[in-house]
Amino acid sequence: MQKILVSACLLGEPVRHNGAHKRSDDQILQRWIEEGRVVAVCPEIAGGLPVSRPAAEIVGGEDGSRVLAGEVTVIDFNGRDVSHHFVSGAGVALGAARANNIRIAILKEGSPSCGSGYTYDGTFTSTRVPSHQGVTAALLRDNGIRVFSETQLAEAEECLRQFGSK
Repeated sequence: MQKILVSACLLGEPVRHNGAHKRSDDQILQRWIEEGRVVAVCPEIAGGLPVSRPAAEIVGGEDGSRVLAGEVTVIDFNGRDVSHHFVSGAGVALGAARANNIRIAILKEGSPSCGSGYTYDGTFTSTRVPSHQGVTAALLRDNGIRVFSETQLAEAEECLRQFGSK
């Protein structure tokens, strides 16, 4: 059975920077949980950041791939460089995906780790940068894993069917 990597906050775990979750009650995700397909991951916690923690954004509205390349940083609201936590956590997520032969990930949109369609611009003004991905999303995609947001579960399910694992 094909497993799916899923952001822990989407599963109801209170791991977000503010100690909250973003639980998704989508029927597709709930079915995957019941089928035992889901492998939970929170890259930020895996990278050593605590709950609660200051919000973080990628500097200059850059893409997570540039963080992985060491060209830009992730800073928290207090101006602290937390890039190493994000890079380390992305590595843990990739390790979990590899250990479970995962080819699909569902990650929390907008996150500097998990965003797959947008992130924020590093000014902490809620300014979105479309078409930019977080650090974990970039690393997973660079390693051949299809990354979807929580709003793309139908597309992810179709991808799962194409992999012949329905």
